[in-house]
Amino acid sequence: MTTGATPHGVSTPNFPPGTDRVAEVIASRDWASTPLGPREDWPAELRSLLRVLLTSRFSMWLGWGPDLAFFYNDAYRRDTLGTKHPWALGRPAREVWAEAWDDLAPRIEQVMAEGRSTWDQALELRLERGDSPEETYHTFSYSPITGDDGAVLGLFCVVTEETHRVIGARRMATLRRLGGDLAMQLEEDEMLRALGGSLASNTRDLPFTCVYVSEADGVARLAGTSGITPGAPGAPEVIAGDAPAWPLPSGGGPLVVDDLRDRFGDLPTGEWDRPPSRAVVVPLVMRAGDPPLGWFVAGMNPLRPLDQEALGWVELVAGRIAGSLATVRAYAGERRRAEALAELDRAKTTFFSDISHELRTPLTLMSGPLQQATQRPELPDDLREQLGFAYRGSGRLLKLVNTLLEFARIEAGRVDARFEPIELAAFTEDIASAFRSGAETMGLRMTVACAPLGEPVFVDPEMWEKIVSNLLSNALKFTHEGEVHVALALEDADAVLRVRDTGIGIAPDDLPELFRRFHRVRGAEGRTHEGSGIGLAL
Repeated sequence: MTTGATPHGVSTPNFPPGTDRVAEVIASRDWASTPLGPREDWPAELRSLLRVLLTSRFSMWLGWGPDLAFFYNDAYRRDTLGTKHPWALGRPAREVWAEAWDDLAPRIEQVMAEGRSTWDQALELRLERGDSPEETYHTFSYSPITGDDGAVLGLFCVVTEETHRVIGARRMATLRRLGGDLAMQLEEDEMLRALGGSLASNTRDLPFTCVYVSEADGVARLAGTSGITPGAPGAPEVIAGDAPAWPLPSGGGPLVVDDLRDRFGDLPTGEWDRPPSRAVVVPLVMRAGDPPLGWFVAGMNPLRPLDQEALGWVELVAGRIAGSLATVRAYAGERRRAEALAELDRAKTTFFSDISHELRTPLTLMSGPLQQATQRPELPDDLREQLGFAYRGSGRLLKLVNTLLEFARIEAGRVDARFEPIELAAFTEDIASAFRSGAETMGLRMTVACAPLGEPVFVDPEMWEKIVSNLLSNALKFTHEGEVHVALALEDADAVLRVRDTGIGIAPDDLPELFRRFHRVRGAEGRTHEGSGIGLAL
């Protein structure tokens, strides 16, 4: 930037004609009628400081003399002073910042009376530099200006306004807390309570909030609040009709409501001494075009402008709320579906259990005579073979009935394991040997590797036999060629049973359902078709 000289030694940048730069205002003003007097009589120290001040691009101001006549540069005018330019030029500092003088006076006194500099980082000051007071934050230092004799002639201030940084960090902290508090909530009521607690932690930016959820009858029901009592004029329990308390947009961006006093009278103030003058209503939608899940009503900070940054932040808050609301409702829907399936499953088990009780007695009565009939020597071979088929069929059916009854007893908690120490390897080998002849008949190899474990193992023999038998039955049923291998070994102090076959296998999609009762793999080609899909579940 090039500079030129103005009268009496005050240097000013060369700006285009017609601009209202601070140096031009200083140069054009009649100072003779002010306590400072004509500019040609100003002390050399003041003229020198003004050269530094006006040519710097860093935000600065200086106060000269006992009243601290106020001078500043363009950066300070742009960043901090606002509409007080050019009125503030040359006025006493206590008049320029009268609204913040209680905070500034002790610091200025330290400089002027003691000649000691000050330092403040992100000091909160409520400044009036526009239409209304503002919440602002500043990092600055006051330094004494001294003459050759050491007397304090004024003070010099270098300042950085940090309002956007401080408020931005506060808003981000609210978003982080909101995300953490809502992430673990799976019930809608608990989520809304956690939401209220999160938003209540920042009543500076959000003096009050309301969350309304959309009901099936077209009304909006109040579901959560922060900073305001439910049922108050600004938080009606229900919104419906043509003249609602809050306008509820069906989509799009946030809707600004700026007639709060006319609508509701006095509203909560949060941490401030005045109520919000504006509120924002945001529809809670997950995707554009979707009907709203509800609406978020936010009373806004009365000491900050409602700019795009503030609106964007409110939309982020509403997005978090919409996402959490959609999540808990999806979870509730899944839970209802799971409960319905569980109830259906219980009904199915009850049905099979009742049927099993009814079938067990006649099946038992049938099995005895059928077995005896197959042993009569005078029967023709073809009749004995048919009776044998009937006897084996009744046996399989009775086995299935007993399995269903046992499963029902397990679900009812009426089955207790009876553990006893047994030689598990020998016991497992005995169970497997019963399947060897069947495997050979089917043309399969069956190998058993049950090495002694070295000590007895406590198991329920009946339950263990059912486990081994079920696994081997399935292996033989779905293995058309190759082998079935049974192995028992001690691994890390655990007895581990493995049954491996070269059968049709199980598709990856069916593996999660492997132990779910009544589930059967579709299209599985087995040697037989009996079975209820309950063996592995049992």
